[in-house]
Amino acid sequence: MELLPMRVGIEVGGTFTDLVVSDGKNTKTAKVPSTPANPDKGAMLAIEAAGLRLEEITELIHGSTVATNAVLERKGGRVCFFVTQGTKDLLLIQRHDRRAIYDLQYQKPKPVVPRHDTCEINERLSADGKIVTKLDNEVTSALVRNILDKGKFDSVAICFLHSYLNPIHERALSKIIATLYPNMPITCSCDVAREFREYERASTTTLAAYVQPVVAGYVTRVSQELERKGFQGQFSIMQSNGGRMPAGAMAQNAITALFSGPAAGVVGAIRGKGNTNFSDIITLDMGGTSTDVALVSNDQAELAPMTMIDGLPVKTPVIDIVTVGAGGGSIAWVDDGGLLRVGPQSAGAAPGPACYGRGGILPTVTDAHLVRGTLQVDSFLGGTMSVDLGAASHVIGKIAEKFNIGLPEMADNIIRVAEANIVRAIQQVSTERGSDPREFALLPYGGAGPLHAARVAEDLNIDRVVIPPNAGVLSASGLLLSDYVHYRSQTNRLLLSEQNLSRIKTNIDSLTMEAKDYLLKLGIQPNKEIETSLEMRYVGQAFEVPVKLTEENVDNISLALLQKLFAEAHHKIFEFSKPKGDPVEVISIRVGVGEKTPKLPVQPNEKDMDPDPKRTKVNIIERGVTSETIILSRNELVGEEFSGPLLIQDESSTVYVPVEWQVSMDEYNNIVLEKGSKK
Repeated sequence: MELLPMRVGIEVGGTFTDLVVSDGKNTKTAKVPSTPANPDKGAMLAIEAAGLRLEEITELIHGSTVATNAVLERKGGRVCFFVTQGTKDLLLIQRHDRRAIYDLQYQKPKPVVPRHDTCEINERLSADGKIVTKLDNEVTSALVRNILDKGKFDSVAICFLHSYLNPIHERALSKIIATLYPNMPITCSCDVAREFREYERASTTTLAAYVQPVVAGYVTRVSQELERKGFQGQFSIMQSNGGRMPAGAMAQNAITALFSGPAAGVVGAIRGKGNTNFSDIITLDMGGTSTDVALVSNDQAELAPMTMIDGLPVKTPVIDIVTVGAGGGSIAWVDDGGLLRVGPQSAGAAPGPACYGRGGILPTVTDAHLVRGTLQVDSFLGGTMSVDLGAASHVIGKIAEKFNIGLPEMADNIIRVAEANIVRAIQQVSTERGSDPREFALLPYGGAGPLHAARVAEDLNIDRVVIPPNAGVLSASGLLLSDYVHYRSQTNRLLLSEQNLSRIKTNIDSLTMEAKDYLLKLGIQPNKEIETSLEMRYVGQAFEVPVKLTEENVDNISLALLQKLFAEAHHKIFEFSKPKGDPVEVISIRVGVGEKTPKLPVQPNEKDMDPDPKRTKVNIIERGVTSETIILSRNELVGEEFSGPLLIQDESSTVYVPVEWQVSMDEYNNIVLEKGSKK
């Protein structure tokens, strides 16, 4: 009898580590507390909790916050940064903007490489990539030896002016360093950020070199531990762009793993709901530490060409996600003006909310839910995790005294403030970018997302909420559902004209072949539809608008087509487009290729056949109204429709259905909430 391939996804979050395993027919989940000081230990604990034997696993896909934490906690490697002579202060000068214009104490973000570890090399390219000052190999070798012999560096970053057009000098310096120091990790800007804007390119390169030793060490430790315990399958790592890559390749391009967890959640949201009619969704991932939201149109998540971490720019494709400090562990506090605030500080996994009994002494959103009744003491991890209602009541009581109100009212206020923070985040990815949230369904996941979804939807005038199976571990499901994906980009500024069409097409084809060849060398067969995006703008504008091209568009590229697509994309964001004839230019081109991954099986839900179920009822005080709320299991929804108020429990999450909402289950086992009665 042939064994079915066993695929496992493990996502390490700030509070919990989630696991999903599938053999192609059945799916099983597990959830264990994270171990922030040793995240790989949490991954192994999840495997043990699921009762898996590593020798039986054929493929393991992993997502973690290791790269993110290395930057936020400033625990990366020591980097020696080589720059063009005269640009030593590039990382310190940054941009002339001021993100907090009314903050008199404002300081620019601190780079990960200090000035004394930045070294100038006597070389120069012109703005069109031609050599102005040639790099002298002998002089440079002596300089490199003098610098690297003195300092105990963990990695090297190289970012020369205009090297995105001509990498000759970066390649020459890299070869010199590799010859002198064969074991030194080297990161060149022409490999990680082949696009213009010198500061952003330098920031990306130094961040890549900074997290490289940490991520490479983590991947090596996990790989060795897996191998020691009998694992012989494929090991891959999730990227911020929604695709994954083999672990070995990721160890050499760690910067793409910065936001792997949130990206996996969006992939899980898109594909985990099945072939439903809900192709336009707003994802809401609320875990223990934060909430991540993203907008998905026609089952396609928006890719941003750049993101920020700790105030520093990272120029690499990422799923366009907005994050706010509103998770289950977010701490409620009172500001100097006497106003109630929630987050961004979080109790995290250690010590966690007060109700966890691990030393937490501050009120959190999870404590508030327990006090209000929207979470029950027997609902955590399917009843396998014990919590302390008394401890939650104690910490909520302390803050309630400051406002002179009762416990349930205080708990409800904390939850409402957290929901207001989430609403503002969703507005950033929708209304502020030209999309009406009312035209989308809200898709919540994470341990806390389904608890807040209906009220968040109401505040945005969204009338449908879709909650996929295993919502509490959907990010781990997203790992199993993610494709192998690799992106290549290049800045090559061209005026949009008939004369330049062939050059634009040639550049697209060249990047496509580069990306395909790279995947083939890794043993990955590109069979996914090619993603092509042009960064375009009107001549004279400061920033670009992404214009997506289908494979058919690329095959039939024309001046009229590009003008039309650009005008539509520009109008969606800025509510205007200039008359025909105004010059437009293509700044950069990005191409993504990949290999498809099989879908997860739809797990059949068996209807609860108890003809007279004895349902538990609890009183919940919400928005000043006390409601008698029935508690149901997920299976009780099969073939039925119920009206709120309800609490629907499964092993990984709890769904809150308020008054005036209807709930049912569709053919893909999604829980569907609709505002008002069905007509």
